Amino acid sequence: MELYFLGTGSGVPSKERNVSSFVLRLLEETGESWMFDCGEGTQHQILRSPIKSRRVNKIFITHLHGDHIYGLPGFLSSRSFQGGTGPLTIYGPEGLQEFIEQALEISGTHLKYPLHFRTIEHGFYEKTEQYEIHVHLLDHGLPSYGFLIKEKENLGALQKDKLEAMGVPPGPIYQTIKDQEYTTLEDGRTIKRSEVLSAPKAGRTIAILGDTRFHQEYVDWVLEADVLIHEGTFEGDEWDMAYDYYHSTVVQAATLAQKARVGELIINHLSSRYQKEDIIQLLQEAREVFANTHIANDHSLFPIHRRENNQC
Repeated sequence: MELYFLGTGSGVPSKERNVSSFVLRLLEETGESWMFDCGEGTQHQILRSPIKSRRVNKIFITHLHGDHIYGLPGFLSSRSFQGGTGPLTIYGPEGLQEFIEQALEISGTHLKYPLHFRTIEHGFYEKTEQYEIHVHLLDHGLPSYGFLIKEKENLGALQKDKLEAMGVPPGPIYQTIKDQEYTTLEDGRTIKRSEVLSAPKAGRTIAILGDTRFHQEYVDWVLEADVLIHEGTFEGDEWDMAYDYYHSTVVQAATLAQKARVGELIINHLSSRYQKEDIIQLLQEAREVFANTHIANDHSLFPIHRRENNQC
């Protein structure tokens, strides 16, 4: 499980940052990739990345501002040309389906794969075989949403010493025992999986906040997430401007991470006013509040680790 950032700027692209888009890669877990937002130029960024368009089977749109959706028609078309035949589901606010369908119809674009839409609202919930998807309304100029992705609990490790003590020699039967709740051996004995596994490992949780003002109420929603992805459009002392434009500062993002005791904070959606040399200062401001903070750049890759219990 890892995060790959395709665009980390806000509003308009700059020479160093394209507008919003990143991908949650679940290649080892499910073989899938989930995209979050798809600003203009996203498909160009993909050409310089390890992302395969045909593997993207879910797209989550936080809100309908152009820097988060203008790349969608082009991406959908390119996915079709590049061998994408599997179904794709798009999650987003009311109005997104109309925007996409009209763009495809007017441009005469015909997709070679089924396209499905799921309209989200506050409290939306969906469960897949391995993940839960939760949606929370945020405070922005247009309805903007956060996504909480919860991985299911993982099985513990097979305790081979216990099996050997029970007279079960190593072999393919070990994998069978781990894959099934009950396994009947050749001698007629039944092995219960839970009795020969170590304690289960908690699944990872990823909190993704779209464009938003800072609010204390978000703390409980993202509490103890392994990773928090939060916008940081402005530097730390520009909280008035951030509020007026329905955005957050890097210090506000770090404050939420600190209060919620998350494992790691990744800041994106930076204003184009900040150049490469400014990023060091912004990162320092955020780390003074929450040490395990990173600022994402275009083409940054972050493996997702489980939260450290002593993180503060």
